[in-house]
Amino acid sequence: MLRRRMLALPGLLATAPAQAAGPPRREVDLLLVLAIDASGSISEDEFRLQRDGCAEAMTQPAILAAIGSGPLGAIGIAMVEWGAPGGAATVVDWHRVADAASAGAAAEAFRAAPRSRQSWNAIGDAIDHAARLIAGAPFRAERRVIDLSGDAPDMRGIRPAAVARDDAVAAGITVNALAILGGTPGLAERFAAEVTGGPGAFVMTAEGRTDFTRAIRAKLVREIA
Repeated sequence: MLRRRMLALPGLLATAPAQAAGPPRREVDLLLVLAIDASGSISEDEFRLQRDGCAEAMTQPAILAAIGSGPLGAIGIAMVEWGAPGGAATVVDWHRVADAASAGAAAEAFRAAPRSRQSWNAIGDAIDHAARLIAGAPFRAERRVIDLSGDAPDMRGIRPAAVARDDAVAAGITVNALAILGGTPGLAERFAAEVTGGPGAFVMTAEGRTDFTRAIRAKLVREIA
């Protein structure tokens, strides 16, 4: 019976905040995980467009102004790549961004991190991984957001996207999505139904990979502000 009850609570165990003793965590206005599609359908050129788009967005005046407008004037940001079932990987760990210098450091980390090995489209596993990353962050924030981008819906994972999304929302995390259009019909609607959730959650679209930089910049401004 005990084993059965433990197996019934994967989402709760995945998103519960860590209780280990340690130094006090500094507060920020927002904890934000960029969960980027690195599945097998993403070519090297498309992958580089995504990485460069995230890096460029971080240093834009509009993003810096949005960060500075918060009560604490700082956010925590990390990057996850996803694709393979159970294979989502943290490629850039937490950075505290509060000014142009720290934004530039985060941008450089986005560009420099090696690409992880991924396949398929296990979005539920990506959400679970990002939620655990937030639970163990070295900063504290009342606003916590997973920003997931991809060009296809959930296909194969340990847990369905909607189940992982519901657990993340129950843990106080908002999940937003960026649908990269051009392949799967109705992708934005699928993301709205299966991926996004929490207060103020939304789906934004990019008209293909070349539009990613514009879309992620607009999305980050909305999430941070």
